[in-house]
Amino acid sequence: MDLLIQQLINGLSLGALYALIAVGYTVVYGIVQLINFAHGEVFMMGAFGAYTTWMLMGSPTSLSIGMALGVVLPAMILGGVLVSVGTALLMERFAYRPLRNAPRLAPLISAIGLSIGLQEAVRLFYGQIPGFPDSRRAIPFPVIEGLTGRSLQFGGVTIQYSAIFTLGALAVCTAVLWWFVNKTRMGRAMQATSQDADTARLMGINVDKAIATAFAVGAALAAVAGVAHGLRYNNIDFQMGFMAGMKAFTAAVLGGIGNINGAVVGGLVLGIVEALATTYIPGQFGSSAWKDVWAFAILILVLVFRPQGLLGAKVVDRA
Repeated sequence: MDLLIQQLINGLSLGALYALIAVGYTVVYGIVQLINFAHGEVFMMGAFGAYTTWMLMGSPTSLSIGMALGVVLPAMILGGVLVSVGTALLMERFAYRPLRNAPRLAPLISAIGLSIGLQEAVRLFYGQIPGFPDSRRAIPFPVIEGLTGRSLQFGGVTIQYSAIFTLGALAVCTAVLWWFVNKTRMGRAMQATSQDADTARLMGINVDKAIATAFAVGAALAAVAGVAHGLRYNNIDFQMGFMAGMKAFTAAVLGGIGNINGAVVGGLVLGIVEALATTYIPGQFGSSAWKDVWAFAILILVLVFRPQGLLGAKVVDRA
């Protein structure tokens, strides 16, 4: 029983990471019908933005728990959010907006190109900054006193503080996003644009601003996920966005692409399935090397038997 509970907790924390990224996919798709395959690199840029902020603060170590959790960690999250949001807004303005009325294949190819370009930019140039580490290999993530390497023990079950941070971040971000979308003027403008952009424009809504805001919101959540990834795995690298982005896309499809609640549910379900598969499937098929196989097998099954996802997003096709 302890093993089952442990794997459920591991799966929930991993799923929360996927969910934070998946929400970005689903928010953008819901408003412009675009699968932004460069979103994984926005997540990667957020992690590097957080690390850069820590470097610019003087690489503080051996701080008190209050200083680490109250000053350094929030500053790193803010730095990551600024980098991710800036990257996403530039992508939207110069790569996607000119292609908004183009055939759907054009922005898809643009997204793939952006993904490769951002990876290579970080790989080739980040390490060239004086005093910064070589970005061609994994970079150790900063140690946050009171969080990194600490855990709670309940009998045979261990809960890492990094897992609590990830789950807490998902809960807070989801609540704030719900309030923003449903209770603010810009959130209602985003909903109107999602339903019918032309009618929204005639009603005086700045459609370009609403779409840019959707990109910014998704990027901010991806940045938080980037920090959570660093705390969970204790390192970051320029390739981290590709697989995480694909898993998050799987989670978004599983829950119902275009449905925010579906992205959260899909991420949590995918994380739990991965954790249980690597533990309970016998033989080599249950090894950690096969966890990606089971994740994408779920994607195939969902696309075949329930393409609208678990929560069945109601998205108008404006093709």
